Amino acid sequence: MHKAKALLAAAALAVVAGLAAPASPAAAASTVTNPGFESNGASQTPTGWSESGTVAASKSEAGGRSGGYRGTHWSASAYTVETYQTLTGLTTGSYTLSAWVRSGGGQSAAFLAMKNCGGAQAQVNIPTSSSTWVQVSVTANVSSTSCTLSVYSSAAANQWINVDDVTFTKNATGTSLQVKGGDLSSLKKNEDFGALYYTSSGTQGDAIAILKNAGMNYARLKVWVNPADGYNNKARVLTMAQRIKAQGLKLLVDFHYSDSWADPGKQVPPAAWSGYSLAQLNTAVYNHTYDVLNALKAQGTTADMVQVGNEINPGMLLPTGSTSNWGNLSQLLKSGVNAVKAVNSSTLVMLHLAEGGDNATFRWWFDQAVAYGVPFDVIGASYYCYWHGPMSGLQNNLNDMASRYGKPVIVAETAYGFTTAQDDGESNIFNSSLASACGYPAGATGQRDAFQAVVNIVKNVPNGRGMGVFYWEPAWTAQAGAGWDPANPSSGNGWENQALFDYNSRALTAMSVYGSM
Repeated sequence: MHKAKALLAAAALAVVAGLAAPASPAAAASTVTNPGFESNGASQTPTGWSESGTVAASKSEAGGRSGGYRGTHWSASAYTVETYQTLTGLTTGSYTLSAWVRSGGGQSAAFLAMKNCGGAQAQVNIPTSSSTWVQVSVTANVSSTSCTLSVYSSAAANQWINVDDVTFTKNATGTSLQVKGGDLSSLKKNEDFGALYYTSSGTQGDAIAILKNAGMNYARLKVWVNPADGYNNKARVLTMAQRIKAQGLKLLVDFHYSDSWADPGKQVPPAAWSGYSLAQLNTAVYNHTYDVLNALKAQGTTADMVQVGNEINPGMLLPTGSTSNWGNLSQLLKSGVNAVKAVNSSTLVMLHLAEGGDNATFRWWFDQAVAYGVPFDVIGASYYCYWHGPMSGLQNNLNDMASRYGKPVIVAETAYGFTTAQDDGESNIFNSSLASACGYPAGATGQRDAFQAVVNIVKNVPNGRGMGVFYWEPAWTAQAGAGWDPANPSSGNGWENQALFDYNSRALTAMSVYGSM
């Protein structure tokens, strides 16, 4: 199946390369002309855009995403067409091309591309989405003074795509994110059950060292109170922290305040804290946080950053610490924060929510935190484009959070799939349905581009307040015995197709994104 896709992609590129371009572009400027297809309304030849191939299949027509019109590819007979414009007067650097698209699906090829930019063509597929506009993006380096922006499709009769609101932006330069991170919480368990890791060329090595050599500089470890399998507890975190610090990486400790996974759908108190009053929970949070962090400090591996709670949209330690009672929740958060600062005053405290594209929720939640006097240093957001909406939503939210509260922002979790195939018996979370949700193909290149797009967003947060990105579980490959459920040794891994190591445990091209951060 993968070989067939590769052959199809190669054929599509060959077709694009063979399409004749006019001697001079329809638009010769450094910004996109007529990005919303509004300039001359419904037209066979949209202002600013050139067409080649079956030109009758390319047009602008009524029914735009944000305005009155959109670009469309459609014909009553089979067609191959490209709608494009060449920008000139560009300075060298990294650029991102984005557009909002829809598609009825079924095309032999349909993609947005950057070509003739001084390097290899870069492209992103246009996913099937017949009723909902989705945003797709592709990033490439421009090493000449011009670049051609292309919308391409090759299709049978009556198949169609729409495109609107095209943007072309130079990515921030001269900036390097402070945090180039990865969550390594499952690595020790994987290794204990036999997992091995290799560089892209096939040399076996320590997964931490492989990731560090790719550019990762920060590792994240979650802490459960008393997990059934004995992993991700205090003792295991101490062991992993020694390895992480020995590699010269910084450490983020992520307190879940539970015996298992804590997230927006569940914030279950540890069994040992069951039935505790608010006062008892405050004491337990403080003591547990202090105990783990002080032990890390005592062995010379002081935490550089700490999450007080994980994806705490609904609160934590429910029902006592629910957001329906911010008085209680604020006390619990302050107990955790106070413990962090008591161990080491320079350790940064992150408050972390999921749904990174949901600005209304973030505003409401952090307004409450500020109103109740909860201190924090960093705002963290989980963002998975296949769950949390378009990249533009993440950008808007991070920009707003950084400005509204004057704090640095971090994408504390993100990931994307390099395949939809399974490597064990556990159904994958990222599947073919989710692969069509945000415009990146489920392949090694799509994974890289999706990761890069999130990094670009953080790098472009104004005033340098984009602090960094953590890729979630880059080393969590499928390994029998090392499944997701600490209480069920036979559970599998539904995340292995989003790791940064493939099914032969070799480093994937998405790992190279760390080098761009």
